[in-house]
Amino acid sequence: MFEAPLAFAGQKRKRTASHALLPTPQPKHPYLAGNFAPIQQTLPLTPCSFTGAIPEELADGEYVRNGSNPVSNDDLGRDAHWFDGDGMLAGVSFRRDEGSGKIEPEFVNQYVLTDLYLSTLSSPRLRVPILPSIATLVNPLASFVFVTVRILRTILLVILSFLPGSKQKIKKISVVNTHIVYHDGRALATCESGPPMRIQLPGLETVGWYNGAWSEGEECERKQLEQGKQQETEKVLGADGGLISFMREWTTAHPKVDPVTNEMMMFHSSFAPPYVQYSIIPQQQSQGDKNPRALPSDRREKMLNAAVPGITSAKMMHDFGVSLTHTVIMDLPLSLDPVNQIKGKPPVSYDPSKPARFGVFPRRRPEQVRWFETDASCIFHTANSWDTVDAGSDTVTAVNMLACRLTSATLVFAAGNVAPPVERKPKVVTAAQKKRMPFFSKYDADDEASVYERSGLLESPSEEKEAFLQLGHQAVTTEEDDDSYMWDEEQCRLYYYNFSLTTGQIAYQWALATIAFEFPSVRPDREMQDARYIYGCSTSTTSFGSALGKATKIDVLVKVDAQALIARGVQRPPRSVTGSVDTRTMAQVLESKDSKDPIRAFRMPDGWFAQEPRFVPASSNAAEDDGYLLFYAFDEAQLTAAGDVPTDSSTQRAKSELWIVNARDMKSVVARVQLPQRVPYGLHGSWFSAEQIREQRDVESIRTTARALEKKDEGAWMAVRDWVERMLG
Repeated sequence: MFEAPLAFAGQKRKRTASHALLPTPQPKHPYLAGNFAPIQQTLPLTPCSFTGAIPEELADGEYVRNGSNPVSNDDLGRDAHWFDGDGMLAGVSFRRDEGSGKIEPEFVNQYVLTDLYLSTLSSPRLRVPILPSIATLVNPLASFVFVTVRILRTILLVILSFLPGSKQKIKKISVVNTHIVYHDGRALATCESGPPMRIQLPGLETVGWYNGAWSEGEECERKQLEQGKQQETEKVLGADGGLISFMREWTTAHPKVDPVTNEMMMFHSSFAPPYVQYSIIPQQQSQGDKNPRALPSDRREKMLNAAVPGITSAKMMHDFGVSLTHTVIMDLPLSLDPVNQIKGKPPVSYDPSKPARFGVFPRRRPEQVRWFETDASCIFHTANSWDTVDAGSDTVTAVNMLACRLTSATLVFAAGNVAPPVERKPKVVTAAQKKRMPFFSKYDADDEASVYERSGLLESPSEEKEAFLQLGHQAVTTEEDDDSYMWDEEQCRLYYYNFSLTTGQIAYQWALATIAFEFPSVRPDREMQDARYIYGCSTSTTSFGSALGKATKIDVLVKVDAQALIARGVQRPPRSVTGSVDTRTMAQVLESKDSKDPIRAFRMPDGWFAQEPRFVPASSNAAEDDGYLLFYAFDEAQLTAAGDVPTDSSTQRAKSELWIVNARDMKSVVARVQLPQRVPYGLHGSWFSAEQIREQRDVESIRTTARALEKKDEGAWMAVRDWVERMLG
């Protein structure tokens, strides 16, 4: 990332000649065109046709996927980002007909009715989303004044929502557009800019914000928890945060639910110290439940907003690792800090000259965190974490983690159609013995190498790096390559980390394979344990192509035998952090006929693209991979010659499908459900079983759009409000 001199309001950032400006982005935003484009029509549970046979295991369950779907933005080709947009849930419920006994799939999609969404509906004069786009925050060319004005606009609109004439107060700024999980009788939609939002299954109605104890719309739950002894002890998120209590509510989009104890672990990242806090919410038994759940034998007390020491600045944190006994927090050199504006840097910046740090601590002892440092990287998703236990002493000797490791932050910029800044090269420290420092010498911070810099094992000899990892840094040799070489994305791979609690060092760290790998998941009842199989997304090209004018598209689903590749890597470890155990290309993997191949791939037909898959077990007693992968699929032959989707109102409207693939052989398409409309390429989803849907907690009320769509009042003050909204745009 570039570093500019200190800038103040009204000043332009100064940039040295070494920070060359990159080519102008294409006018058509790749992450908001084609099937990335938002869809405005929502449907209640609507019957669908299908081909094949719906597995019995899916009866009365539901697959739901979350994703960003902007409801307001006049110009989607400018100042927009794939991570922006209001949350929209798209689900397929597999209802069993009581009369015939047949399974009948039904499609439903609904906006998550957040404060921002309802406020937007009630303010039609606002042409631009209330929140600043992430594209604005990451753009190195955006001026200090422009970004500041965008932030001030948001603050003014939030204040305006509390004044007379407002239909919806903006109490939370989250768009809830990232994920949806299940815990203790609640389906919770998530996004790290706010607390979880409870959703009612199977209709996907919005219930209300969840505070760690109850959610809006659960009056019985709230009253019961406030009675008796719990009136003094019941804690809620952000309760002790004072003026910044709203920041303490910001919760990771990827909370982890322990399949053994049913505890839910979460972290909260904010702009103020302590920059990361940590929470554990146990399963509770409510007297109001129709089907009371037995409490786990080792139920413990709730822990909310416990500080994680050792993090010294605000970071863009998305995921973390949790084993049955330990938690792993990732402090990576990707910052998200408004204070950067004062320093003349974008609020979001990546510095590859700094190390990646992993904080490992016992589940309920964040104050005992131990930090491990290694080469810089970006990690947005972890696949699984588990313990290594000494058989003799029954103590945990190491914590293992599988994660999707990127070697740059290109995706963050490309998803906003923003040219990434030229990265500062990581500092290379030789293994030469340092000279003794004289006692009275002036201390120089750069003269004292960190653990990361001193560790010779972590340095990656350039001759071992795969060729395509060097593409972005090689000298240009032809005129044709002049513009293209800088957009070659450095790969995202499934990486294995072994954090030794005995030595305090990273014992192993390398990729399981060279193929691209993202959106990972495991069989749900094998999470936090030594799961054998990891499922994820890949591509048949050499990279995901996350560059300007391109977008990440998934045409291959992958099943990785992690146990086999880890065993092979331990026996013959790759010689550097950039090494891989399996060095085959995707083409070679697809050509393999070996039934025992540790990497199995399912390739979509030409022109078809998939979304993140979720594993549904065929039986609790069957083999680990005996089950199905559920995911949305789209045929891009439905796009126009210009690459756009037909309008939703046209008779030729585009439609998606839900595919069900045999996870064991990674070949058979068990069934295909034809949906009544398309599902835009989105983020994360989950499978909800029939039992989970039946055991949802009672709801007294849900959110609706009725008040937001009411006719506005008239009068002088309302005329002033309209003028202000028109001016703010």
